[in-house]
Amino acid sequence: MNSPSTQETKRVLVIDDEPQIQRLLRLSLEGAGYRVEVAGQGRLGLTLAAQWRPELVLLDLGLPDLPGAEVLAQLRGWTQVPVIILTALDAESEKIAALDAGADDYVTKPFNTGELLARVRVALRHAGPVHETPVFQAGGLVVDLASLRVTRDGKDVSLTATEFNLLRLFVRHAGKVLTHRTLLREVWGPQSESQTHYLRVYVARLREKLERHPDQPELFLTEPGIGYRFKAG
Repeated sequence: MNSPSTQETKRVLVIDDEPQIQRLLRLSLEGAGYRVEVAGQGRLGLTLAAQWRPELVLLDLGLPDLPGAEVLAQLRGWTQVPVIILTALDAESEKIAALDAGADDYVTKPFNTGELLARVRVALRHAGPVHETPVFQAGGLVVDLASLRVTRDGKDVSLTATEFNLLRLFVRHAGKVLTHRTLLREVWGPQSESQTHYLRVYVARLREKLERHPDQPELFLTEPGIGYRFKAG
């Protein structure tokens, strides 16, 4: 098997707590020409994903500190890097749930390394360039999507889960107009697309916590009759 050339060498992050699997994957992937980093815990994996910017993630569902599903959800909060799930569970429902949550593929343990490498090649071939950054800055506002931390002028800002999910959507689409329906569907679900009062309340909360002058917003701008736009800079 030909290894990727130096110019094409890809970074692969393995998030798995089994030492034998870690060794097997490192040997197999490095033997195929990939650069490899390994994390035995979900939180470390998330940190490495933000700092090292892998082009593919191999993610075990059974991690000691965070469920693999939670790690996947946090990754999908800021990046579309390809994720292949490694699981000892052969239940179809678990695989479907992982794919629905944003995984690109799955491999059941024990696995054939040849098949795994083929799936890695396919995932990388189908993936677009990964340019996302987990940290967004606008004036004195800093939003770290990987660590779920928000600061305003250097001071931590406490947000509820719903407030952060709404802010994350704004940040990921900074500069673009997001319709009321889009915001409601993405944050509260399809059943809430007509509940515009939810949106008014939570946008007001974000303005109160993150704008220097909430009554004269500079970040969360209203597009009358359409929705809202988060000013990119």
